[in-house]
Amino acid sequence: MSDRTFALVLPPGQLSRRRLVLVFGAVLVILAAVNVANKFGPPHTGLVAGPLVALGLVLLGRRAGLSWHDLGLSRRTLVPGLKYALGAVLAVAVVYAIGAAIPATRPAFQDVRYHLHLSAALVTAFVVVPLGTVLLEEVAFRGVLLGLVNRHRGAAWASVVSSVLFGLWHILPSLRLAEANKAVGSALGTDAAGQILTVLGAVAFTAVAGMLLCELRRRSGSLLAAAALHWATNGLGLLVTAALATVSLT
Repeated sequence: MSDRTFALVLPPGQLSRRRLVLVFGAVLVILAAVNVANKFGPPHTGLVAGPLVALGLVLLGRRAGLSWHDLGLSRRTLVPGLKYALGAVLAVAVVYAIGAAIPATRPAFQDVRYHLHLSAALVTAFVVVPLGTVLLEEVAFRGVLLGLVNRHRGAAWASVVSSVLFGLWHILPSLRLAEANKAVGSALGTDAAGQILTVLGAVAFTAVAGMLLCELRRRSGSLLAAAALHWATNGLGLLVTAALATVSLT
């Protein structure tokens, strides 16, 4: 269905403040439910829920009057988005390759908590990460939420709100990191204060990362660019870690 057809339902710029709050709140409630399900539900819950919820959020955003361009899904920005996406993946690959090659930084890729067999790493990098993590998070934070706030408060507010929420989204996942730090005796995770610092650090880091992803989304006009950088930082990191572990065992 075209933007014009949806405009007949709710013209751009005519979304009332009350309806904006309702749609915004609905998105947050949905994301909170998914976050809890990912934390306490069966393994790989996100692999099923991610694509379904992402589709639901796109439909919700469209019904709220957001255009495909507002959502970062316009066909007109596909080519620029693809160019930015390729550049982002290449940049991350170069940085990771240099980091893995330098003895001083190589230990960052040798954390035993993230060692996977190469086959498992490939499945995780190319299936679990894009479908279970990147798709939902990009649609939600750099698509629907960014589009809603940008429509009514501008790009600066949209980036800040989206990024803060993106950081808060990582509170529950960061609890697993704090527990893992405690299990391996990390100095940051051995007591309550250390675990709190771990969570706060993860939230702050992901909020800053969210700002970078928002800027990439703004410059390219496409979710594809932000999704590519998001995937590269996670997926390529897993692959490099698995490759180094495989080499060390041979």
